[in-house]
Amino acid sequence: MKPVGGQPNVQALNVGTNTTDEITDEHETDTKGGNANDQGNMYRMNKQQELRRNFRFLSIFGYSLLLGNGWCLSIIGLLIPLTNGGSAGTIWMYLIIIIGMVFSTLSMAELASMAPTAGGQYHWVSEFAPREYQRVLSYLTGWLCVLGWQTALCATAYSAALALQGMIALCIPDYSAPAWHGVLLTLGGVMVTIIFNTIFLRKLPAFEGGMLVIHIFGFFAVFIVLWVMGDKAPAREVWLEFEDAQGWGSVGLAMLVGSLSASGSLVGADSAAHLGEELRDASWVLPRSMIACAVVNYSLTFLMVVTILTVKGGTVEELIATDYVQPYVQIFYNVTQSRSGALALTALLWVLLMFGIINQVTTASRQLWSFARDRGLPWSNFLSRVQPGWEIPLNAVVVTLAFSVIVSMIILGSPVAFFTLGSLCYSALYASYIICIGCVARKRIVGEPLLPSRFDLGPRLGLFVNLAAIAFAMVQFLFVFFPTAPNPTVPYFNWTLLVFVVVLLWALLYYHIWGKKAYQGPVTYVRRTQ
Repeated sequence: MKPVGGQPNVQALNVGTNTTDEITDEHETDTKGGNANDQGNMYRMNKQQELRRNFRFLSIFGYSLLLGNGWCLSIIGLLIPLTNGGSAGTIWMYLIIIIGMVFSTLSMAELASMAPTAGGQYHWVSEFAPREYQRVLSYLTGWLCVLGWQTALCATAYSAALALQGMIALCIPDYSAPAWHGVLLTLGGVMVTIIFNTIFLRKLPAFEGGMLVIHIFGFFAVFIVLWVMGDKAPAREVWLEFEDAQGWGSVGLAMLVGSLSASGSLVGADSAAHLGEELRDASWVLPRSMIACAVVNYSLTFLMVVTILTVKGGTVEELIATDYVQPYVQIFYNVTQSRSGALALTALLWVLLMFGIINQVTTASRQLWSFARDRGLPWSNFLSRVQPGWEIPLNAVVVTLAFSVIVSMIILGSPVAFFTLGSLCYSALYASYIICIGCVARKRIVGEPLLPSRFDLGPRLGLFVNLAAIAFAMVQFLFVFFPTAPNPTVPYFNWTLLVFVVVLLWALLYYHIWGKKAYQGPVTYVRRTQ
């Protein structure tokens, strides 16, 4: 197979299939662990198989579950929904978010089966958007995905650093947790991941299987300790008593504001899709692993949310004023009444967060590499290079880590500004979901054919799922820009909207000055296979 290049095939929109009867050795001589279906998909998309297909169902399932880390993140982000809706509001909003994310995951799984590529959303937009808009919409979606996954990595790395600072505070009572310690620990955590994303990359699938076991047993360790050792709140208080502690004037509005934490714990339905070129039989395995991961991740997350709200771990005021850096560390200490017990539980969360960072580096670098391969970024030749013998996009991995290092320095100036940047992950990813799923829904509405899929939702169910996913993503996208409390002071204002708009304006400016000369969109290179 020849790499992408040559004259764009503007007539190729929606005419490819997954059949491989016509594929011969002259099209691809090295499948790098793929099978005939993988070979056919790569041939149709006119992409060279540069990465080795090391992943199988269990390893990609473990990869996605560790990257999502829903039950860990739900503990970390507890205070925002707790002060915006109370215990009952948090539980019911999590349930609503889970239902919405199921629709999003189903939509993404179908798209991943149609075109299993590291590009993900921007590639799907290019194939399914109206021809006159495919290039600019695909380009913007590519930038949104880059922004979303790069900032998600930064936010998770800082969460792991805060967990480590909480562990230090448990061991050293007078520890003040200065910001520069958080920066150094963030940088250290990110730098460790380069080993697993370079030298040990071929061992990563086997590693994911082992960590999957730790993830599941870790959940039950925290789950059982909290239920056995913690005091229990009355069921009515937990499930039926709503609060508007921040003073929004409406419990419903407070719950929607608090949903940011819930959606942030579960966002990332596309995470495994960006490894579509490193998975054997991707068009069949990828969508099913995405659904399996969603079922397990969402179930464990909901059970942990109910647990952490049922067990009395302290008042909101006590959790906010904790001496242990993070509220959940205070909960662990209050429940176990032991520094050692709290240290063990916090260490478990830290380990799982670290392995989530490893997987986020992989996803973020693959998406960056793919977009550069289609010439959507500055220095695309450098970012899209795969070093001979390595079979990994090393340059994209290094740039991803360098971005995290630079952004982490913002913590020194303002941790609030850093968290604002981190929330860009949600806005960018939800915006990319709206665009790509919207393009598929439009094709279904007007009756245009879609690409064949080995995970086909069907026209009626598919349209319902797509529209439900879009409606959910639009609501979440809107509330990402709300402050966590009414009438915030300037330092605590949610600046996400400003940064989001600035990035989009930069992307559009870059597109009109240079990008549109180099970027054609993946659809212009796809081959006819019939």
